[in-house]
Amino acid sequence: MNFWIEIKESLIIAYKAITANKMRSFLATLGIVIGVTSVTLMQTAIEGINRAFEKSISAVGADVLYVQKFEWFGKEDFEFYRNRKDITLTQYEYLKDNTQTATVMCPSVGTSKTLKYRDLVLENVFVVGTTDEYQETFGANMEDGRFFTRSESDGAYPVCVIGTDIRNAFFDNVDPIGKSIKIGSYSFRVIGVVEKQGSLLGLFSLDNRVLVPIERFYNLFGGKRSLSINIKAADINNMEETKEEVRSIMRKARKVDYGERDDFGLNQQEAFKTTYESLTSLIKIIGTLITSLSLIVGSVGIANIMFVSVKERTKEIGIRKAIGAKRSTILYQFLIESIAICLLGGVIGIMIAFPISLIIDAYALPTAMPLWVIVLGIFVSLLFGVLAGFFPAYSASKMDPVESLRYE
Repeated sequence: MNFWIEIKESLIIAYKAITANKMRSFLATLGIVIGVTSVTLMQTAIEGINRAFEKSISAVGADVLYVQKFEWFGKEDFEFYRNRKDITLTQYEYLKDNTQTATVMCPSVGTSKTLKYRDLVLENVFVVGTTDEYQETFGANMEDGRFFTRSESDGAYPVCVIGTDIRNAFFDNVDPIGKSIKIGSYSFRVIGVVEKQGSLLGLFSLDNRVLVPIERFYNLFGGKRSLSINIKAADINNMEETKEEVRSIMRKARKVDYGERDDFGLNQQEAFKTTYESLTSLIKIIGTLITSLSLIVGSVGIANIMFVSVKERTKEIGIRKAIGAKRSTILYQFLIESIAICLLGGVIGIMIAFPISLIIDAYALPTAMPLWVIVLGIFVSLLFGVLAGFFPAYSASKMDPVESLRYE
């Protein structure tokens, strides 16, 4: 009970000391305000970028494997890559017939084309040739209309499914279903619109695409292109098993001899995550060290001011000790004053960081301020308050009451 009474009294004394020296308290707090603002902004930027990255690569699919001609982040020499053969529909069919650990798979092949609708033109639109199983493989939800059927896919029907960017550009106030657009110089009937998917790593929009039956694609745009075989694993927890099975079957399909390296890439979402983490980990460490410097400088300033405060109130400390105040009471008094200054700076820093993070999010980088970032800001200010105030408070608690009373 006495402990809480001492804490309460220390809080009252701290409040009086801070309000009695407003300018000094403001200058002492300023370093912590800058430090906490910096730390909070850095964490909101990291959190925002991480969330944007996770959202972006979600389109890749955590349970989807991509058999392609090249690795996404390969380290092999150019000569090794250059001599690789294209992945063909025959290999896709062989893989599909022999895979046991995949629920569904689809081939895809793409090229950039100009789209036209009446007088409107869109250039550099990515046209994807695929099958009816594309929708199930990637979980592509339809915003309007439907996906093409197996008979339309196998029969090379002139139908297409468009992304929301194309819908917005061509059919802003018009129902696109049933309308005809030109891909290059060939007409296709729009039968569906894929739900908005966003962009992949901010590099290109997944909504600026047109999906057409793969046979139609080959007939019109040429068949000498390497496929991507997209495989949805039956169990996300057994991705390695699926991966090894696919590797084994593809090696047989492409006649890769025992002991030779794979002449194809087996890619998955994890490759993006590994590369992203390796690129950003050093940046995070450096950013944390730089922002921590401002907190260290701020805490040194507070420690200095607390030593001055202890010196100014030496006689007060002597009187309090003379009438029975314990060392712990004196220590709590100055330690709580330091913590109060830092907590005040921390709260102000978070209040400043929040609107700045919104501005950054709107005009520069994605940011996010979840509750843990706010708690981190408070904890950091509390920690540096303890570090800055401990030695001044400890020196005050050790003062001799007789010598303190003599101090002028």
